Amino acid sequence: MSIETPEVRPAEVNEKEKEPAKKPTGPPKSLFREYFESLTVTLVMALFGMTFILQAVTVPTGSMQNTILVGDYLLVNKFIFNPAGDPLPFLPMRDVERGDIIVFKYPGNRLRPERDRNRGSNPPLKAYQINYVKRVIGLPGETVEFRNNRVYINGEPLPENRVIGDAPNGISALETLEFEEKDPNAKWTVYYNKATMDAVRAGRRLPTAGYDFGVEGKQMVVPPNNFFVLGDARDDSEDSRVWGFVPRELVIGRAMFVYWSCDRGASNGDMLGCLTHPRLDRIGKFVK
Repeated sequence: MSIETPEVRPAEVNEKEKEPAKKPTGPPKSLFREYFESLTVTLVMALFGMTFILQAVTVPTGSMQNTILVGDYLLVNKFIFNPAGDPLPFLPMRDVERGDIIVFKYPGNRLRPERDRNRGSNPPLKAYQINYVKRVIGLPGETVEFRNNRVYINGEPLPENRVIGDAPNGISALETLEFEEKDPNAKWTVYYNKATMDAVRAGRRLPTAGYDFGVEGKQMVVPPNNFFVLGDARDDSEDSRVWGFVPRELVIGRAMFVYWSCDRGASNGDMLGCLTHPRLDRIGKFVK
């Protein structure tokens, strides 16, 4: 006697179950909503970039001429320096180095605060409201002295190309007149006016009135987490010689390149004039 086993057939698959469930669609976005969302994303990305990566600054004074000219607009790398001074692993960060051209918040003149009050602005600007651009010369722990138009670090002369770069009407010319000293080990060039260099050649001691830090007779040791900075236009720069050191926390970033430049003299300081009087040969120039 045999028992028939019922045939087992595969379960029928519901074809409808194969199809993915369709998400409910809402009403189509309006043109205004699409533009608004795109603008919001763009603004968020721009704010993120300006906060953590890049920043644009302008140069209003001639303290860095002829390296950077009045009317240059700079793009600043805010990401390159780790605030703690120790680079984070796997990130392109490093510590501040000698020779870096940095942008920082003006620390204020703590020794002679009346000089800040007499700047002429109404109301007076607070220290952190002003951006400065200078070159890093002295690092933490180093002894700095500036005498006879020469920088000494730990008692040794700093290798710099020193150029006599006089300028008509107080505005530095792009051309330099002559090399006072061309050092094969120098990585940057600094500028002096002819009068002070003639005084040095004649053996006369340069006046130090108005200078309270790091000049002849006032040798200074750079404190921890601070920097001694100078302008490249050494005879026309208010820098660490006047108001002291720059704390690390006030450093914004390193100046990268000129993204726009205009002749402020020809434009009379007017923004529209700045657009109509560009210095095309300066645009895209890396600062070093």
